[in-house]
Amino acid sequence: MSPTSNRGDSPAGDEGIWHPALEWLEEDEQDVDYTPHPEPNHVEAWVDEMPIEDEAMGMGVTGNTRSINIGNVQILLPHDDAAGEGHIDHSARILEILASTQGLQNILRANGWPMQLQEEGEFESDDDSESDEDDADYEERFMSRYRARAYRTRRGRPTRPPAELPPVPNPEGKKLMSEGHFGTDQYYVDRNKQRKNGLATNLMWRELGVDVHGVRKRANQAISQSLIPGSVADRIIHYDTRSYSGQFSDDGNFFFCCAQDFKVRMYDTSNPYDWKYYKTVEYPFGQWTITDATLSPDNRFLVYSSIRSQAYMAPTDPEDDSDPTGLDFSTMPGQSRRGSSHFGIWSLRFSGDGREVVAGTSEDSVIVYDLETKQPVLNLRDRHGHHVNAVCYGDTSSPHILYSGSDDTTLRVWDRRSMGDGREAGVFLGHTEGLTYVDSKGDGRYVLSNSKDQTMKLWDLRKMMTSSSVENLDPYGYTTGFDYRFESYPEDFRRNAPSDCSVVTYRGHHVLKTLIRCHFSPPDSTNSRYVYSGSEDGKVYVYNMDATLAGTIDVGEATVNSRPRGPDTYATAYEMGGETMWRTCVRDASWHPNAPVLAGECYLVFFKTLLIQCTATSWNGWGLSTGTCTVHSWNDGASADEGYPPLGKSYDDKLRYVPEFNDYRDNAPFGRPQRPLRSRPVRRMVDEDADPDAW
Repeated sequence: MSPTSNRGDSPAGDEGIWHPALEWLEEDEQDVDYTPHPEPNHVEAWVDEMPIEDEAMGMGVTGNTRSINIGNVQILLPHDDAAGEGHIDHSARILEILASTQGLQNILRANGWPMQLQEEGEFESDDDSESDEDDADYEERFMSRYRARAYRTRRGRPTRPPAELPPVPNPEGKKLMSEGHFGTDQYYVDRNKQRKNGLATNLMWRELGVDVHGVRKRANQAISQSLIPGSVADRIIHYDTRSYSGQFSDDGNFFFCCAQDFKVRMYDTSNPYDWKYYKTVEYPFGQWTITDATLSPDNRFLVYSSIRSQAYMAPTDPEDDSDPTGLDFSTMPGQSRRGSSHFGIWSLRFSGDGREVVAGTSEDSVIVYDLETKQPVLNLRDRHGHHVNAVCYGDTSSPHILYSGSDDTTLRVWDRRSMGDGREAGVFLGHTEGLTYVDSKGDGRYVLSNSKDQTMKLWDLRKMMTSSSVENLDPYGYTTGFDYRFESYPEDFRRNAPSDCSVVTYRGHHVLKTLIRCHFSPPDSTNSRYVYSGSEDGKVYVYNMDATLAGTIDVGEATVNSRPRGPDTYATAYEMGGETMWRTCVRDASWHPNAPVLAGECYLVFFKTLLIQCTATSWNGWGLSTGTCTVHSWNDGASADEGYPPLGKSYDDKLRYVPEFNDYRDNAPFGRPQRPLRSRPVRRMVDEDADPDAW
């Protein structure tokens, strides 16, 4: 990995933020064990009777030995009786220096010791004259700006005012809804039109042929946009390893799911009610997991990646069993292969014309690969300060605009038509932690991002900041440095980014454990009415464009106890902290692009054939040791269905019924929830003159 110009001021070093690439080390690399610790309790960590100097360090004296007790961490400091009154005790200073390293910071902070680093520019010095160059290097090395800002507290209290939460409902989001950019606003209209919210009413107006002159079209679109998939699962597809991503094709006829066993399963979903297993392709000699996959626009080829510099492209034809083709992303444009390259690929996307694939890498770069010439044609480096976790094209009809989201907290916009200086066309600032995913609406204007700061943001390309305007801004100024794999986000450290240029901010879901993904709802089946995201708490959160919560799909409740404990449960659960209870973390979700569908022409069967379908790809099971792909449809809150096959049954990766899984759940003490499952409705904002009990 090549360092960038500001690498010293950023957490981009290998000792900073963890990524799965560090989990699997090469033979010539040093192996470092990491043990997670419980959440800190800063209040109980202090003793009021301690002196102020020792209070900050958690010190005590036992006999001739001074000890520092921080949770289960104890540091002994021998006491020198021979020292006179003029003797300087450097123990506090030594620990302050040691704590400036990321590893010890995590241990001390996790055991109740808040980091008490000084504000930038406030380093104390005994000599008010010229400072020694060695001392300046000393402070720069052990108290970099990133770590000083990450734990900027005074005796456990933040030095800055708390963050102001974004407004809900968001005025800008309400404006977008009222203008028709994202669906039809059903909740901010006059009282007479509010009665059209019901499905039966909408169907009646359509059957009678009223509301012509353009209003009828909007009413027909509103039929499906108000229907959110329920929590009851149509089917539960089980995998023996964690599932990382799963998406429908653009036409809804194809679905793929990536798992940690380095396999991608493909399914025929042309009949949304009756999925068919297609085929499985494998990544040879992968590391940790398959990180991402992308399907060509014509559904003929699938490109998938691991934490390697090489991706693979496989045909989706079930009759074609040829080996996948390797795509080497490490070859620089116009150069030969660079020998051993250890960077990984986190994100992949096909271009709209199917000729190129863009990738975000752990080498802090964005690479565009040409499938015809079988080599990269563009490598954008030295602009992002850390790993690029997510990439996408801005317009489905053009390959010119690219988006890239990074752990350096920025979302950068690239225009390949004007890159003579190698710089991005613009930058979106507003997140205070690394980005986990970006998704484009496909219109070249709006883009969505998910972040470890537990927010999702909507951006407008017209409001991006220029490259020159962000050169002197520090994107790490408000990061906390918390470990999103094992820790909860420290809300007391939350800050508002002063240069936030986002349009709407969405809060409520949990972006923890893994790089959780977010998406726009599809234009056909939902009229682009919603944005949605997976969550660490086992749910899919669906938001209106104005940041109000439209509903949730509880995948954890729908799948609890859906399989017995396996023999490897305890060993695998240890990776997630040792807990072996049933847990669910929804990493990805995909909304069917064109359902509802009409299976027949008869109006009388329309109610049985109306379908809103969504899939959730999850880490699921005992201690998050396995994975599932659950299929959810709109069912108007029903907990059962008289159709066949029955709802909520378990299947293996080839869609074969698994009797032992279903028998276990039926006989488990707390196997099936007693109350009906449904997507949770949220009270809407209505006019002042409207009924206060209206939804």
